[in-house]
Amino acid sequence: MITIKVVLDESGLLKSCDILGHAGAGKRGNDIVCAAVSVLARTALSVLSGRKGMIVRGGAPERGIIALETEAPEGAERDFLAAIGTFLVEGLHSVAGEYPENCIMTVTKERRN
Repeated sequence: MITIKVVLDESGLLKSCDILGHAGAGKRGNDIVCAAVSVLARTALSVLSGRKGMIVRGGAPERGIIALETEAPEGAERDFLAAIGTFLVEGLHSVAGEYPENCIMTVTKERRN
C-alpha cells in the first residue's frame, strides 16, 4: 500500500508531500500504480527544484520513499507553486481514486512556520 500525505498551507499552497510504500499492484518494475505515483512526484520535485527563486527540499532516498517540502515564495513564484501543487495533488488524487486498494491519500491544511 502506498500512503500519501499532502500538507497545504493556509492559502492552499503545497507545503509538503510524503509518499511511503509500494502499491503491490504488480511485479516489481511493472507496477502501474507505483509508476504513476513516482512519475508525478518526481516530476513535481524536479520542476520545483529547478525553478529559480523556489526553495524546495526533498528527494527519493530509496525505493518506496519520496518526500518534498517547500517554502512559501513571493510574487510570480507563488503562482508557479500553486500550479505545480495543483497538478501534483490532482494527479495523486486521481491515482488514489482509481486504485483505492493500493494507494491512500490524505490532504490536510496547516500554517507555515
